[in-house]
Amino acid sequence: MSDLSQRPTGSIVGESHPHESAVEHVTGTALYTDDLVHRMVGVLHAYPVQSTHAHARILRLDPAPAADVPGVVRVITAEDIPGVNDQGAKHDEPMLPVEEVMFYGQPLAWVLGEDLEAAKAGAAAVVVDYEPLPSLVTIRDAIEAGSYHGIRPEIDKGDVGAAFSDAPHVFEGEFEFAGQEHFYLETQNSLASVDEGGQIMINCSTQHPTETQDIVSHVLDVPAHQVTVQVLRMGGGFGGKEMQPHGYAAVAALGAVLTGRPVRVRLNRTLDMTMTGKRHGFHSSWRIGFDDDGRILALDATLTADGGWSLDLSEPVLTRALCHIDNGYWVPNIRVHGRIAKCHKTSQTAFRGFGGPQGMLVMEDILGRVAPRLGLSPRELRRRNFYVEGQDTPYYQPVRHPDRLAAAWEQVLATGDVGRREAEIAAFNASHEHRKRALALTPVKFGISFNLTAFNQAGALVLVYKDGSVLVNHGGTEMGQGLHTKMLQVAATTLGVPLPTVRLAPTRTDKVPNTSATAASSGSDLNGGAVKDACEQIRGRLAQVAATRLGVPAHEIRFHRGVVSGLSTRETLEWADLVRTAYFQRVQLSAAGFYRTEGLHWDLSIMKGEPFKYFSYGVAASEVEVDRFDGSYTLRRVDVVHDVGDSLSPLIDLGQIEGGFVQGAGWMTLEDLRWDTSDRPTRGRLATQAASTYKIPSFSEMPEVFNVSLLEKAHEEGVVYGSKAVGEPPLMLAFSVREALRQAVAEFGAPGRSVELASPATPEAVFWAIQSVRGGAERPAEESPMGAQAPEGTTPSPTATAHGASAPSSPEAQAPGAPDPQRAAASMP
Repeated sequence: MSDLSQRPTGSIVGESHPHESAVEHVTGTALYTDDLVHRMVGVLHAYPVQSTHAHARILRLDPAPAADVPGVVRVITAEDIPGVNDQGAKHDEPMLPVEEVMFYGQPLAWVLGEDLEAAKAGAAAVVVDYEPLPSLVTIRDAIEAGSYHGIRPEIDKGDVGAAFSDAPHVFEGEFEFAGQEHFYLETQNSLASVDEGGQIMINCSTQHPTETQDIVSHVLDVPAHQVTVQVLRMGGGFGGKEMQPHGYAAVAALGAVLTGRPVRVRLNRTLDMTMTGKRHGFHSSWRIGFDDDGRILALDATLTADGGWSLDLSEPVLTRALCHIDNGYWVPNIRVHGRIAKCHKTSQTAFRGFGGPQGMLVMEDILGRVAPRLGLSPRELRRRNFYVEGQDTPYYQPVRHPDRLAAAWEQVLATGDVGRREAEIAAFNASHEHRKRALALTPVKFGISFNLTAFNQAGALVLVYKDGSVLVNHGGTEMGQGLHTKMLQVAATTLGVPLPTVRLAPTRTDKVPNTSATAASSGSDLNGGAVKDACEQIRGRLAQVAATRLGVPAHEIRFHRGVVSGLSTRETLEWADLVRTAYFQRVQLSAAGFYRTEGLHWDLSIMKGEPFKYFSYGVAASEVEVDRFDGSYTLRRVDVVHDVGDSLSPLIDLGQIEGGFVQGAGWMTLEDLRWDTSDRPTRGRLATQAASTYKIPSFSEMPEVFNVSLLEKAHEEGVVYGSKAVGEPPLMLAFSVREALRQAVAEFGAPGRSVELASPATPEAVFWAIQSVRGGAERPAEESPMGAQAPEGTTPSPTATAHGASAPSSPEAQAPGAPDPQRAAASMP
């Protein structure tokens, strides 16, 4: 066992502790970025001038009328930017456009006012003349126009052509599904000020303080050491604060430099939803072959990500989608093409799972649709295709510990009493004509690490004061996920002190530089390794001091919960006493720690290598009940077994699993992004731009019974204290909800019918799917595929279609609103 993963007996890691800010959260005393405004004097408030076209040429932008509005101090335009007018990862994203508008709601200028109302009135007074240009709003618009940008990665393994020739069962089709709004509780928020020496201080709600620092320094044309970014905590992030905050921080910083006063940029909910990127929606076309036992022989697919107007993080999102299309299943022959559609809407960005969920959803949708046509239950089809020891992924990384997926699957079957419940469900369905139930199991295999190897590093600074108290600084950011809690437990365990001895400082770029984003579920792995390294350096120095005091060799010294002892003596020392002795002996009581993930290699140009340190596994079983008359449904019960290795903090991990599942269920069943696709002047406007029109999960959508267990005997070698990541993988457990809905819909029709289901599977979508399997009337042409009357000109819900050579004699059910069958080649070998 490595030193990194070895866990001492009686350690604080592994204990259940509440979130370190739990009391502050529930009492309202936890400070967020915007709370600091009231501690400053003379703060100016910023408000954007937004584009009213999806695509247009800017003929004139006249800020002069804003100056006549009482309370307006300044209008910031592109001409005021002293450095590089760019806020993106790929230098294709002007902070303020000069000639061309690329999406409806794009900020063209920012007005600074003495208060928010003055800034808002000033923004309304700014005059902008446009020349409207043709716009591409939907992913299908872009595909038909051949509008793409960025890389086009391809995975190609085995002999796909020969495998299809040998496959007795071949199916093909299309599947398009929607993105997702982050809807973090705290919207984008930055507060900037400049001190007497020109040092720029930015408090920002960002997951990536170093990149915020980099973007601000480029925009202002100042060195990075002149910019300090601090993150107190975030009120949620989910990936939406990995790239998106940088431009707003730059606006606040630029305003502070230009006026000499603090500047606050805080988006209200509508501004946040209309200006920031979302989870990428995807379109997929696919062809898959099986043998007579239902085992996958080959897959050929094309994944198109809806990237929006600029690249942002679309390239790595697409790459991860391709790397996760296999999910937990072995595909011996596989070819997957990737491309990024360029549309005139918000630049889509990171979101929990970072492309992985999109790739995995394609596979789960395929298996759910073709299982009846293979004469197998979806559960059996999935189980037959699990990875086993000795197999590798489509990008040639060996799959370690695939037995853990099988173990989690069997544990869910046993603890969830699946066999008995399936019999009860069959009896219920036989006696209820208008309500049907179903239970579905789906697995998760998710790779942990950044695909870009260089990002897999972290730093920490640990300070021990003369009284023995400890202050920890690390490069990770806290967004409610409990990272700080885990780091406190890591530090206390490594130093051998009680948990209250350790305090954690806010994340700052002048304390820990060159940090990676708190993303890719790697926050605990990376920062935990760095904190542990710093603490081990200090402990090693103190062991030498203790060895002299106790008269034993240094290797015999043990630190445990504030007591220092030696193996060959009964004498002990108190931690605080030892620290004081070390101080008077001039022993350094601070250390900078560093960690880099070993064993990673990745060649993006050929999509081969071992980009992930390990895989996290999980299984969920979801039971639903569906009403025939309106498509409404109830999530009756969920059983989850998830692999987190040896948990650093079980209570935190359980919370992450529950939260991730519910967020995933929202994406699968509720959250329906719609843009205006009409030819009116409002074309490209986001129609679902508030909580009144965009539905996120609430208590009413929570399962009536929600059982979550951590997989036992899952120690992960080579990771901090044997733990595993937990942030992103649980989201994909919610695929089981969508698959349960599909199976419940099938119960309304004849046996063996394949059900196509839109995503999100809203009640309207479920209703039309039921109508289809029952042979009912098609939806009226003027209605959306979800069945409800769609707002005029808005984008309908994504749908899917499939065709196969091995179809049974009864025709496949095609949900109304699915693409025309001619769009998918129906001729089979």
